[in-house]
Amino acid sequence: MRIVLDTNVIVAAFAARGLCAEVFEVCVTGHTLIASELILAEVSKALLKKVKLPRQLVREVLDYLQDNAEIVTPDSIKISAFRDKDDLPVIGTATSGNASCIVTGDADLLSLKHYRGVDMLTPREFWECLK
Repeated sequence: MRIVLDTNVIVAAFAARGLCAEVFEVCVTGHTLIASELILAEVSKALLKKVKLPRQLVREVLDYLQDNAEIVTPDSIKISAFRDKDDLPVIGTATSGNASCIVTGDADLLSLKHYRGVDMLTPREFWECLK
């Protein structure tokens, strides 16, 4: 399966052991992880400013992501009724990378449920789909 992990899921995977870490590991080892430079930049910023990881460790995380994900250029997405325009590049990453789903904790993305064949799933919903 081709999967986009939203920034919040990736950050949670590296900030603490838990469901997001398990989801991340399963995606990297058994599926194709799709990302974009925009997602990588958001991950870097969040790990540095919110999680307060050292720069060297953040660099290693980004290198790991670049080595283990297919990096795509997001499609331009125009959804006029969408509440958070900052999430459109995440959807564009999924459509550009032919992903089957976006795993996210973002309520705005989750409210879409589906977009152009891409399912929006919480980490728990994704985990349950794997069983």
